[in-house]
Amino acid sequence: MAGADIRGSASGTEEFPVMDPGHLAPHVHAVVLAGGSAFGLEAASGVRRFLEHKDVGFQTGAARVPIVPCAILYDLGIGKPNVRPTREMGEAAAAAATGDAVKEGAVGAGTGATVGKLFGMRQAMKSGIGSFTVSLEGPDAGVRVAALAAVNAFGDVRDPQSGRIIAGARRSPESREFADTALQLKRGARGGLRRENTTLVVVATNARLSKVEAKKLAEQAQLGVARSINPVNTTSDGDVVIALSLGDVQADLTALGVAAAEAAAQAILRAVRLAPTLGGVPGLLGH
Repeated sequence: MAGADIRGSASGTEEFPVMDPGHLAPHVHAVVLAGGSAFGLEAASGVRRFLEHKDVGFQTGAARVPIVPCAILYDLGIGKPNVRPTREMGEAAAAAATGDAVKEGAVGAGTGATVGKLFGMRQAMKSGIGSFTVSLEGPDAGVRVAALAAVNAFGDVRDPQSGRIIAGARRSPESREFADTALQLKRGARGGLRRENTTLVVVATNARLSKVEAKKLAEQAQLGVARSINPVNTTSDGDVVIALSLGDVQADLTALGVAAAEAAAQAILRAVRLAPTLGGVPGLLGH
């Protein structure tokens, strides 16, 4: 069961209508996050092909059709712009998927991810993929909400507890001192306002949800994105959250929403903390 919430104005997606509560398809069979801008949507075709070979999909009169929503981020400004996800990469990724802990840092859709791009890539910082899980207690003990975030934000990443910027736009290409994107925007800075940014988040729970509830959980998880990225949901970002329900445990939706927001925020922090320097863009890993 899946639901989605799009808050940015520069999103790149495929098959997202299937997650609308009014859509005929009852379930999705995979979710794909990819780099490569719109070219990266091709990766979803490989996942569909893999699932078709496994006889997984929505049963139609003639065949099973895998339902595979995909969301992409723009990372063509780092490395080689003609190197991007392909159908074969998508198929290989589906074949390699396991129940093990996911890899974090500059991997997968987070390979070319960066943050803090008010002054362009020369003053940005490296980001990547982060993951975090929150477990509920009390009457909902045993219920978990996990988040996976590919962070490619225009804005800065802040620690929600301290408010301190931990990765973002720097004052100069040589500096490690943060410029504070929100502050600079209020002072009139406009250098990097290009529609080439996106934060992609997937939250998943072992609690049972309807389509309406899954959409609500995605909306609640967006609060975690807003707590950890500033500015967020801009006209230069394509921020997307997908919520997945993968179990039969009963749980309070509001409690799930609180956990989803926390998991999303912490996954975003890990995405920048575990990012190495790459392509000439400095990262926090090792510093």
